[in-house]
Amino acid sequence: MVRIFTGDDRICTKHAIEQILKTNHEVIEGENVDPSDLPTIFYGNSLFNDVRHILINDLEASKAAWEKLPEYLSSPHEIIIWETKLDKRTTTYKTLKKVGIEIREFTLPKDPNAGLVFNVYKTAKRNGKHAVEMLKKIEPTQEPMMFFGLMVSQAIKDYTFRQGAKEKRALKALSKLDIELKSAAIEPWLLIESFLIRLASL
Repeated sequence: MVRIFTGDDRICTKHAIEQILKTNHEVIEGENVDPSDLPTIFYGNSLFNDVRHILINDLEASKAAWEKLPEYLSSPHEIIIWETKLDKRTTTYKTLKKVGIEIREFTLPKDPNAGLVFNVYKTAKRNGKHAVEMLKKIEPTQEPMMFFGLMVSQAIKDYTFRQGAKEKRALKALSKLDIELKSAAIEPWLLIESFLIRLASL
């Protein structure tokens, strides 16, 4: 049986893979698969077992092999294709859905504070003190480097939209903050709070 697993919850995905394929299974990197390899992968026999257990990582990375996949769905082996990001616009995906192949999505729960994270940065551009007060409310549920990454993405969006001197200074300050977060012994949240307070005056 051929299955497709996808989604950003890697822990749940790995658990589901081990339940089906067990821990002793073949692993194939999809980007290295040529269409000519598919008959051996999907129909080739093993010297030790009639049914092979195979995990293929990101077959979609090999476009030519991915396009041929619908021709091999009758494989007698237990095969899971783990796509980190599955493009649902492809003809192959639409064919797989149409024929009813099992496609399971493992997604992380949405962070209810995600919108608030962006509001903190937006507020800091006008009022750093208030932004820090907002940040303190969500700090217990956030990871500092993840939060920093979200600030960077927001700053890049601002610069792409406006490309002003202030937006450029914000990116330079974030670059400096990145070095400080990776090298300083200071509590990460204190460094981030200090940046937020300074942002309006950059």
